[in-house]
Amino acid sequence: MGDLVTERLVLHPMTASEAERVVAGESPGGARWAPGYPTDGDVSAARRFLSTCANTGDPQPFGNYEIRRRENGQAIGGLGFHGPADENGSVTIGYGLIPSARGKGYASEALRGLLLFARTRGVTCVKGDADHDNIASQRVMMAAGMRPAGQDERVRYFEIAWTDTTASTDPRS
Repeated sequence: MGDLVTERLVLHPMTASEAERVVAGESPGGARWAPGYPTDGDVSAARRFLSTCANTGDPQPFGNYEIRRRENGQAIGGLGFHGPADENGSVTIGYGLIPSARGKGYASEALRGLLLFARTRGVTCVKGDADHDNIASQRVMMAAGMRPAGQDERVRYFEIAWTDTTASTDPRS
């Protein structure tokens, strides 16, 4: 599977060997990792990805993606699916960026790219969540077209659903 490309980013489908390097904290060389990458969240996602690979095989295209800047190829975070679509066509996503890359619109741009990709693959609903105090993440999901869908004592839930199977260039439509 190839990279997903947005205006400023490359969403690179993670391989098992790349996930192993993330877990070990071993950069592939050169300047491929921006300072601060991987975060604890990236390591946790890579471990989950490796567990999925070991138990059921490579989940791509519904796996993890490394977020890289197009301008220099540096990894600045990750995003991906928590698994394939369920029987209703629904998936759950997660994402994160290194602190120095936050506040620049990268997370919303990456999420919009992933939402469009999911829609073109027949997904009918994408879900995500953020802690109540994580206003920035809530704004990311809303900027990408997701809407509040409830809350509990710990998190607010967001989702976007499509009633047709025709993808447009805007995941919010």
